[in-house]
Amino acid sequence: MNIAIADTIQNDFLKRFNKKPFLFVAPGRINLIGEHIDYNEGIVMPAAVDKHFVFAIALNGTDQFRLYAHDLTEEVAFSIHDLKPGNSWVHYLMGVVHGLTHLGKSISGIDCVFGGNIPAGAGMSSSAALCCGFGFALNTLFDLEIDRLTLAKISQNAEREFAGVNCGIMDQYASLFGEIDAALLLDCRTLTHELLPLQLTSHSLLLVDTQVKHSLGSSAYNDRRRACEEGVRVIHTKHPEVLSLRDVSHNMLYEYQDQLGEDVFIKCLYVEEEIQRAKRAGALLKNDDLAGFGELMYQTHWGLSQAYEVSCEELDYLVMLAEENKNAVLGARMIGGGFGGCTLNLMRKSDEPEFKERVWQKYFATFKTEPKFYPVRLSQGVHQINQ
Repeated sequence: MNIAIADTIQNDFLKRFNKKPFLFVAPGRINLIGEHIDYNEGIVMPAAVDKHFVFAIALNGTDQFRLYAHDLTEEVAFSIHDLKPGNSWVHYLMGVVHGLTHLGKSISGIDCVFGGNIPAGAGMSSSAALCCGFGFALNTLFDLEIDRLTLAKISQNAEREFAGVNCGIMDQYASLFGEIDAALLLDCRTLTHELLPLQLTSHSLLLVDTQVKHSLGSSAYNDRRRACEEGVRVIHTKHPEVLSLRDVSHNMLYEYQDQLGEDVFIKCLYVEEEIQRAKRAGALLKNDDLAGFGELMYQTHWGLSQAYEVSCEELDYLVMLAEENKNAVLGARMIGGGFGGCTLNLMRKSDEPEFKERVWQKYFATFKTEPKFYPVRLSQGVHQINQ
């Protein structure tokens, strides 16, 4: 946890509201493997990371939610009786308030300052951290006794109903359940996970930011989900046991290839193959086979790029640079919803400086844009840092 950020947010709150706040940390996440699988009830492998939001928050005794986004220098206030959808950061938080009250929980107004170091649009799910951190803070302040899984579902619904992103549960789950030096092998059907210790001593995780910003609220993300739902609909007519692509076998997809149409078939096939990759990846990590795990990361990327079509030229270029030096970079892939953001690189720690310099030079020469680098460590999920 970045102490300097916590101090900055707390001091900003003290200046604005002249009272001592409670402090909460909400991490972003990476997904080691299993991309675009959570909304298909598959197996994924996310982890919370040491890029986070800090929330300074206190009760104000009114029905007003007075919020200040420190990094954006934006101040917003709304009433608990005036919650509405939209596409600004405040609507995500309105969605969380709506979710809590919809459960019959009694809450009232608060004062809040938040900010952090999760790069927006980089694929670390700043939106999930925003919703989960805010929901966890309200849960604590008002002693609502809501469990973490329910908070994850409330945060997911906030994104769906108030921000228009038809997302799965993985991002919220990882932000709330993450553990230090561990990944979560998450079953998105049962919403249970197995903890996979991942203490990287001679290796590291490095994100390379294309600086191409994406918006998951765009139609492209929701289009991919509709293609998966169409595949399930077609197969379900003859196989009523098929309720999601989790239930679809390789042979079954080929049996219905003509009825599905080329686009739906290819995207469903990617999902089926990625679910199997995620299962194999879990077994490889348990055996400490980082080289085998890295190969699956490369396979995932090219599946996302060529079959699921959620990559972009810049992401593909970064992965190609990694593939040219597999002795240093065991695996690389785009992370997040796609269409921009970062690649995740599993690499030898000793080779990181040379790799960063090479990538910077080649990427700038090709795209006339400076990439950014974010080393990340696997961290604790949402938690309070003062009493």
